[in-house]
Amino acid sequence: MTGVLASRRARVVGAVVVAVVLVATLLVLRPWADGGAAAGPEGAGGAPPVPSSGDGPPVATPPDVDAAALVAAVTQADDAKVDPVRLAEGLVPPSNRWYSGLVFGDAPQQVFPLPLSFGLEGGGFTVGLPDPVTSARAVLGPHVAAVTVDVGAASAQVVAADPVGVTVRLSDAAGEALGDVALAGGSPFVSFTAAADVATGAGAAFGSATDGTATADVAGTTWALTAPDGALEGDRLTLAAGETATWYALPDDAAEDTARVLADAAADPVVGVDVAYGVDDRVARTTLTYRTAGGTPTAHVLMPHHRAGDQPEREGCGLGTYRSVYGALELCAGSHLVADAPTVEPTGTLDLADVPEDRRAAVLEQLAADVAGTEAFASDTYFGGKHLYRAATLVVLGETLGADDVVADLRVRVADALREWTEPDGCERRDARCFVYDPQARSVIGRTPSFGSDELNDHHFHYGYLLSAAGLLGADDPALVEDLRPVLDLLVQDVAAALPSDALPQLRTFDPYAGHAWASGTAPFADGNNQESASEAVNAWNGVGLWAAASGQDALRTQATWLTSTEALTSRTYWTAPDLDDPVLDGFEHRVLALNWGGKRDWATWFSPEPSAMLGILLIPMGPVSDHLALDVDPATITAAVDEAAPDGPGVMFGDYLLMYRALAGPDEAAAAWEDALALPDTSVDDGSSRAYLLAWLAAHGA
Repeated sequence: MTGVLASRRARVVGAVVVAVVLVATLLVLRPWADGGAAAGPEGAGGAPPVPSSGDGPPVATPPDVDAAALVAAVTQADDAKVDPVRLAEGLVPPSNRWYSGLVFGDAPQQVFPLPLSFGLEGGGFTVGLPDPVTSARAVLGPHVAAVTVDVGAASAQVVAADPVGVTVRLSDAAGEALGDVALAGGSPFVSFTAAADVATGAGAAFGSATDGTATADVAGTTWALTAPDGALEGDRLTLAAGETATWYALPDDAAEDTARVLADAAADPVVGVDVAYGVDDRVARTTLTYRTAGGTPTAHVLMPHHRAGDQPEREGCGLGTYRSVYGALELCAGSHLVADAPTVEPTGTLDLADVPEDRRAAVLEQLAADVAGTEAFASDTYFGGKHLYRAATLVVLGETLGADDVVADLRVRVADALREWTEPDGCERRDARCFVYDPQARSVIGRTPSFGSDELNDHHFHYGYLLSAAGLLGADDPALVEDLRPVLDLLVQDVAAALPSDALPQLRTFDPYAGHAWASGTAPFADGNNQESASEAVNAWNGVGLWAAASGQDALRTQATWLTSTEALTSRTYWTAPDLDDPVLDGFEHRVLALNWGGKRDWATWFSPEPSAMLGILLIPMGPVSDHLALDVDPATITAAVDEAAPDGPGVMFGDYLLMYRALAGPDEAAAAWEDALALPDTSVDDGSSRAYLLAWLAAHGA
């Protein structure tokens, strides 16, 4: 019995030989050379040059990191609980991707390369175009197969993976390759390039081909198939080795020339996506280059955050829109997606220079109480880091206010704890407060794990707290920085390596197309990957920036600013301040979307049904960088969200964060929040924060 469940065109310039795709394991290399995105290695496809986009930052040079040396310096151990069963030998397991469900688990999961959905099923694959359905609490856009292609495959295996695109090889029962399926986030195409002569169904009721392209109506959507001349006869598709067929849907409200543009682009399959970035004092810019086998132009779609605010001038857009759970996706011709986010500089200190004396005295009084009440730090990777971050913010707060003597002993405690966590061989002596490198998972695993961190879940959340604490205390302590550097540099590379290596993946948790991180390591879900606490993701990149500043790594600080800025924009766009007038949210009855997936969006959390949890998890830990939450956001949006989260007052879970968020609506709101903060129950102050920091935040924002 064939199936991938148990295991896993002549129109191109010249013939597209199968070797083009087979070498795609090497696709993700330096796109920074010569000031623009470059093609991959020889034979791995290419793209036209990046067009000039006028004003904007130059492409940044990524940090120069010896990943192998960092990895070799720590204990090696088989701690990770993952099994990349559908991954070619030698590839770094692509955890925390939109497509991780194709790689891990007993059976492959459905995935969502917007605007499409995709599944490995039967003897091949299925492709769909999600049609969102909105309820009071969720927006659902599940995978529904519109095209089904069965090439008689018995197994499937990922043979190329980068932060945006993936290539899956389908093989027969003897293990011989039948061909490769290529797909990428933001690409409207799914392509199959035959490795051997293949005959299969066309996938849907396609009519006769005209100029190599046939169409079919499936549930009201026009689907197209572009293939070499003569490959499609009736309902049968026959491909010779090296030939490519590509399936795609035509968008709603298609422009007059959309069908031609898509047909021309579909003839040359996307084989990988390069990532470049740049930062200036105004914007952080992302440039994605969709490489094709023949180097000819392709097409891509823009998500709402790509169109938010001021953006570079674009040509070739306006070709139509696709529906999605995130709103309309605009179709553009071209191989380069260039998008800007307002620059958000990593920062770790509140501006308390103009705080009135009475407020200052109240903060200092509370500071002494909170320092005295600081308990032992937890030993797992999440709460351990979170507790160190809380203590480090108290230290910095005290030193900012001139109360060095109050926080001196706490500074020593935190520094000693950080030194313990970052002993390279610490795990040879204990089972907590240390890190190992797992050479099979190609990841850094902390002991004791929590929330599935040994399944590669949430690494950016966990490590972001440690990096933040180290950046705060190391800002004026070079000796501490040198003690912590080897392991903390490794943690940075585990979650955010700018370049791929044999030891670690490129940008493990950050999706440069979606503009945000994915939290699940293996994504064992039919709705794709997901992320709940977008604010902890921003905190992670801000923590990388604080560490970069403390350790004198300018290139890393630039990268961290790009990550912080981009994630901050998407956190507002999709989590805390969504456009409730967007038609896709018609019928949705809440103010925030607490949990975003590839194929749905929820007013829900993993841990609590309380309304305060829905907003609070999007605010934690409300560091100074969290001012971005009010950027281009109507103050009424902020107060309405807080009112929904805590209709009876702030004495709820995450009440401290709700008060801090409310203060972003203006000084009057901050002043009112001050009185509430004084009376707030201890149970409403999160263990990653303190009442002293809450009061200081409110004072800094006009209370």
